[in-house]
Amino acid sequence: TDVLALFRITPQPGVDPVEASAAVAGESSTATWTVVWTDLLTACDLYRAKAYKVEAVLNTSDQYFAYISYDIDLFEEGSIANLTASIIGNVFGFKAVKALRLEDMRIPVAYLKTFQGPATGIIVERERMDKFGRPFLGATVKPKLGLSGKNYGRVVYEGLKGGLDFLKDDENINSQPFMRWKERFLYSMEGVNRSIAATGEIKGHYMNVTAATMEDMYERAEFAKQLGTVIVMIDLVIGYTA
Repeated sequence: TDVLALFRITPQPGVDPVEASAAVAGESSTATWTVVWTDLLTACDLYRAKAYKVEAVLNTSDQYFAYISYDIDLFEEGSIANLTASIIGNVFGFKAVKALRLEDMRIPVAYLKTFQGPATGIIVERERMDKFGRPFLGATVKPKLGLSGKNYGRVVYEGLKGGLDFLKDDENINSQPFMRWKERFLYSMEGVNRSIAATGEIKGHYMNVTAATMEDMYERAEFAKQLGTVIVMIDLVIGYTA
């Protein structure tokens, strides 16, 4: 029932690898840089992560694998943000280790089931695209930067008419001076609709609604929906929770 993490650590010179592993476990759970009396107010022995195994990395002189377990109650249910904040958060600035890398992680079923996942998945996407029994064929518009809105829409049309199931905006494309987002959306959907008329197949385009603020992203997503798109994209860099 514990979350298990495998770290590759390089202790600072003179620091015992077991001590460094225990410090990483503590820093990523309940411990801090000094002893505090408030530890007595909690079940520290239960909640403190435990380095239950340390072994040297083959063919290295100063690297070790640290196996660390975390009690499931240390994490909010269904929160990737909380899970990653603990395991790959400020512990990576910890001075007891010269280098630190998360190599692997095991999540218990009880915690995994608290993540509901997206409202739709590949099955719904296939139903909306009316494509079954084969992989989707997609591509990214190139060049990803510099095209005008009209030429961007032309690329979308030519690609979809030529056999692609969908195209997508590149992550770099938001709303730059050479092509504002609304212009891109309008011309892209024109290309999608023309390709549907030309091929008789359902086609799609992943419109990137990523923006500087959540309000802007809501506005762009709503506009894309009004245009009739069946899907939009959001860049991971805005954060797991968003």
